[in-house]
Amino acid sequence: MKDEIEILINEHIDWLKDKTVIEQVNDQWCEITTPYLDRHNDCLQIYARKDNGGYLLTDDGYVINDLISSGCKLNSPRRQEILKTTLAGFGVKVDKEQLFIHATKDNFPLRKHNIIQAMLSVNDLFYLASPVITSLFFEDVMHWLDLSDIRYTPKVKFAGQSGFDYMFDFVIPKSRQQPERIVQTINNPRKDSAEALLYKWIDTRETRSPESKLYSFLNDANTEVSPNIIEAFRNYDAVPVLWSERETTHDVLAA
Repeated sequence: MKDEIEILINEHIDWLKDKTVIEQVNDQWCEITTPYLDRHNDCLQIYARKDNGGYLLTDDGYVINDLISSGCKLNSPRRQEILKTTLAGFGVKVDKEQLFIHATKDNFPLRKHNIIQAMLSVNDLFYLASPVITSLFFEDVMHWLDLSDIRYTPKVKFAGQSGFDYMFDFVIPKSRQQPERIVQTINNPRKDSAEALLYKWIDTRETRSPESKLYSFLNDANTEVSPNIIEAFRNYDAVPVLWSERETTHDVLAA
């Protein structure tokens, strides 16, 4: 199993290098186009310039401005709290609408990884299923866990075998009946979001207990989840959970 995982991680690194494009914007800034997709299926871009002997990396306000222009205002205390918690887990800060992080030559790959993961997390965290929905899927899942008396720790960061850190929405600790259960929400289940989560799972599972399980809550409230996505999770020993069928997991998560 270890050799298989190492091959998958090396293949992912080769893919990442091959699909990353760097362009000089002006005398100060470089534009880095990554293969990671946002909810519009556009490649995420970050910008880098030298700063005090290191580098400043920023999304130039893209993620938050895109959400605001799509009708997802971040003007409630609850959403501001979730935003700050999510960014803090990656060491990313926000200035007005811009996400940014500082890096050195030594930690540039890690910091670049962190800001991309933060952009993906914020993009998915505030993705509204439809304009009339006023609550976040993350909040819906949290509310259900609370009502179901399922104990959990929200927003937990684990280090992967690659050395990169990954944020997971909830972790339910090990009990006498069940192993550690990691719960991740996907509000807009698509091929790219499923692949991103599965890579996080592949990279971190070797650093967790062998019995640890991943449960992925997939929002099917307004769109049907592709059978291919469900099959992909099962192929990697993860448990896909349709939101409409969440009660089927109550006993195993509450134990």
